[in-house]
Amino acid sequence: MADDIERAGWTCRSFTPDDLEMICEHREHMFLEAGGDPETLKIMTAHFRPWLQPRLADGRYYGFALLDADRPIAAIGLMSIDWPPHPSHPTDDQRGYVLNVFVEPSHRRRGLASALMQLADAEFKRRGLSFAILHATQVGKPVYERLGWKGTSEMAKVIA
Repeated sequence: MADDIERAGWTCRSFTPDDLEMICEHREHMFLEAGGDPETLKIMTAHFRPWLQPRLADGRYYGFALLDADRPIAAIGLMSIDWPPHPSHPTDDQRGYVLNVFVEPSHRRRGLASALMQLADAEFKRRGLSFAILHATQVGKPVYERLGWKGTSEMAKVIA
């Protein structure tokens, strides 16, 4: 994985607090491409930014950026979240959470999303996490399925 990234001329680095705006921009573009309302997404980003800032600073939100000549071309956000022991992880009280996976349109279909997911697996393993979740867009779902991710019975409701 790391060799593939280097062979392609890209570099990988961990997030720093300086990545705040890049992460916000990628996240907004990701939701826009998934059919989100532009005005709602602007509001979301305005609230996401102050939520993300302290989490990037203290490491509760972590992840990786792939760079092409120092320009971010792809990124993945990760979190370790408290979760009670569950049939999928009966002895563990945390899960990994993957979010904000984004590859710039100019660099898609080159294996970057798969490389990011492999980085996530390795990082979760390094942190002692044996189970992870994510919410997939329709475009991302086949990528995740090829990497062994399975659908769950999760449901959602907006409480108004």
